[in-house]
Amino acid sequence: MGTARTALFNWLEARRTGGTFILRIEDTDVDRNLVEAADGIQRSMAWLGLDWDEGPFFQSERRDRHVDAALALADAGLAYWSDPMPLAPDGKPERYDGRDRDRGLERAPGRALRFRSPAEGTTTVIDLVRGQPTFPNAAIEDFGLLKGTGDPLFLLANVVDDLDMAISHVVRGEDHLSNTPKYQLLWEAIAPGAPRPVFAHLPLIVNEKRQKLSKRRDKVALEQFRDEGYLPEVMGNFLALLGWSPPDGRERFRIDEVVNEFSLADVVPSSAFFDLKKLDAFNGDAIRELPVDHLLERVRPFLGGQDPERIRALLPEVQTRVVRLDEVAPMVDFLYLDEPAWDEASWEKAVRQTAGATAGLLGAVADRWSGCPWDAESVKAVVGDAGAAAGLSLKKAQAPVRVALTGRSVGPPLFESAVVLGREESVRRVRAALERVPLPAA
Repeated sequence: MGTARTALFNWLEARRTGGTFILRIEDTDVDRNLVEAADGIQRSMAWLGLDWDEGPFFQSERRDRHVDAALALADAGLAYWSDPMPLAPDGKPERYDGRDRDRGLERAPGRALRFRSPAEGTTTVIDLVRGQPTFPNAAIEDFGLLKGTGDPLFLLANVVDDLDMAISHVVRGEDHLSNTPKYQLLWEAIAPGAPRPVFAHLPLIVNEKRQKLSKRRDKVALEQFRDEGYLPEVMGNFLALLGWSPPDGRERFRIDEVVNEFSLADVVPSSAFFDLKKLDAFNGDAIRELPVDHLLERVRPFLGGQDPERIRALLPEVQTRVVRLDEVAPMVDFLYLDEPAWDEASWEKAVRQTAGATAGLLGAVADRWSGCPWDAESVKAVVGDAGAAAGLSLKKAQAPVRVALTGRSVGPPLFESAVVLGREESVRRVRAALERVPLPAA
C-alpha cells in the first residue's frame, strides 16, 4: 500500500509539472527478484490509472553499470574492500565497525566493497516534507556498495540510476530518510557538483493502533483490495489522502481532478492513518452512485462467468446494500444456482418464528403463487394473506419463504427476487422447502 501511495504522489507531481514519470523496478536484491512481483506492480499501477512515460526499467539489467561505478570509487580511494564480519551468537554477522578501513585490502572473492564515509562534518538533507534534517557524518557507517558476491547494493544502484536517468525528484517513504545522507555522500563522490534531486519523504502509513502497516499483520496488498471489489477511482482518492488533502479540504475526488492542486510541499510529515472504515464508506457511496449499466460491467468479473443481465432488475436494490463488489455475488447467487446455498441456521430460525405454521404457510404460498399475477405487489399480497391466515405478521411470514427461495435470511427484497427468479422456479423451491419442515411432535 505504501508503494502505491508513493507511486501516486510521484505521478501527481509529474503530471502537475509536466515532467516525465518513470517506472523503475528496483530489483537489486536477487533473493527477492520475482517476475511476478514486477508484473504485480505494473498491474496495480494500471488499475489505479497511473500511466508511465518511460520504462519499465529493471535495475538488475544495469548491474554492469553499477559495478563499474563502484570500482571507479575504489580506484579513486573513496571506497575500500572489506572482509566478512564474524557471526554473532544469533548466527547473524556482527555490525561492521570499520576494522578494514585502513588495511588496504585488495579485491578478492567474498570481500565486500564499502564507501569511505567522512569522519567529520555534517550532511543536511533538504526535504520538501521534512524541512532540513542534519546528520553528523561521524554517525554514518562505511556502508556497503558491493556485496561479497559482487552484486550491487540498493543504495549504489539508486544513485547511479538517478544520475543516469536525470531524476529530478526522489519521492519515497519516511523510512528511507535515514539512507538519504548516505545517498548524498555517494552522489557527490560519483558526480561532484552535479545538481541533486529534490527529496520528499512521505509520512508512514499506520493502522488503527498507530503501528506501521505490516504485510505480516495488516492487509496491505493493493491487488487484494482490487480482488475484493474496491473501485480503482476510490482507492486512488483514498491513497491521495494519506498525507495530503486538497486546499479546500474536500475528501471526495478523482485523482485526475486534483493534479493541478497537488503539491509535495503540502504533504504533512505526521503519520497517515489507514482508516479502513473510511475506505469502506467511500467505496459503498461510490457503488451507490454508479449507473446500473456501469455497475453491471464492474460486477461482471465477480460473477464467475454468469450473465450479469440476470441480476439487472435486482441490482438497484443490491447496490444499496453492499460496500464492495465481491459482496454482490453472494446476494444474488440464488438466481444462478440450481438449488440455493442453504443456511440451516437461517431455516431453523424461520421455522421457530412461524411457530408451527410453516407447512401451512408455505403450502398456501406455493398454491396461490401458481396462479396469481407475477409482479412484486401480487407476490407480496399472497405472502401477506397466507401469513395473516396463520396469525403471522408479514415480517414473520416472509422469513421461511425467503430462505426457501434464496437459502438465507438476508438479501435483496424478497418479492422482487421472486419475480426475477420466475414463477415456476419460485413455486418449486417453496414446495421443496415444505419437505424440510419438521413433523409435529407426537
